[in-house]
Amino acid sequence: MMMRSCCRPLERCFGRRNGDGLLWHMDLKPHASGDFSIAVAQANSSLEDQSQVFTSPSATYVGVYDGHGGPEASRFVNRHLFSYLHKFSKEQGGLSSDVIKRAFNATEEDFIQLVKRSLPVMPQIASVGSCCLVGAISEGELYVANLGDSRAVLGRRGFEGETNSVVAERLSTDHNVSCEKVRKEVESLHPDDQAVVVYIRGVWRIKGIIQVSRSIGDAYLKKPEFNRDPIFQRYGNLVPLKRPVLTTEPSIVTRSIRPHDLFLIFASDGLWEHLTDQVAVEIVFKSSRAGIAKRLVRAAIQEAAKKREMRYKDIQKIEKGIRRHFHDDITVIVIYLDHQKESFHSKGTLGSITAPVDVFSYNSEDAEENQVIGVF
Repeated sequence: MMMRSCCRPLERCFGRRNGDGLLWHMDLKPHASGDFSIAVAQANSSLEDQSQVFTSPSATYVGVYDGHGGPEASRFVNRHLFSYLHKFSKEQGGLSSDVIKRAFNATEEDFIQLVKRSLPVMPQIASVGSCCLVGAISEGELYVANLGDSRAVLGRRGFEGETNSVVAERLSTDHNVSCEKVRKEVESLHPDDQAVVVYIRGVWRIKGIIQVSRSIGDAYLKKPEFNRDPIFQRYGNLVPLKRPVLTTEPSIVTRSIRPHDLFLIFASDGLWEHLTDQVAVEIVFKSSRAGIAKRLVRAAIQEAAKKREMRYKDIQKIEKGIRRHFHDDITVIVIYLDHQKESFHSKGTLGSITAPVDVFSYNSEDAEENQVIGVF
């Protein structure tokens, strides 16, 4: 059962407004292995990034979902994926790569069914999709699964002989055809289609449309029947398909958490467009914990401002929608990994933090309240 609480006074505990009306953050909360922090900056007219953290005495789940073509797919994933992870892990006696794949596939199937039902009144939903990045910590094991180009990066202590005191270790795979390896992967799956990946307006894109090769949704690039549907044909974006050009097969990394592992950064590509993996982990390593996710978001926006020869405060004044020309929606979740510390049983509770569905609306005085916390 989902218990909900959403009173504006709780912002002081669960999320804060600040000088930037398009930035939301939560300083620090406990999880089974330490603390975590979350922050979101909105750039699009409707926030397309969605995110959540689920905590329990035995496990921590992290989700970052970067939508494209609209917010519907990322919002759908935000509402359904963790429920499937919980259901399948319970059925199979614990978390595993198979459980994660099943949860991804079930979420995809449900969303495709929603697309089919919604097509007569909302044909554009067939072209809405979302990247999907999930992290899970359970019994000392770390699982990272992703579709698309959101990214998980580990910050660990440098080993003897390494020049940095903290080292960035990328745990996820960027499924983006700007990477030559990914382009070749897509091309190898479509040997009879020389135009499956094309270079257009300075960017590599699948069918000249999309950069990511794996996602939830994007039904019209996976299901030929949508391109044959008369309703969708009137909407446009027709891409005749012999077979799907996108997949929903996640890349999954599993590894034991080791004593030199310090923290994890999960973020949408809005962060990584402006900060390298190493710069991001150094910011976390050198900064105090409180508000660390917000500090990373601000560092990225600062870099976006520099590229335009602007100041950070100038970008703060730009309204949603127009702000997308300067930076993307940015979501950051930092998970600290503390070792030999008090157990979560004595310092935390079962719970879930979900970032606002729309930061602008959440920060508006006359807006409806948004769910900021939920408990299974």
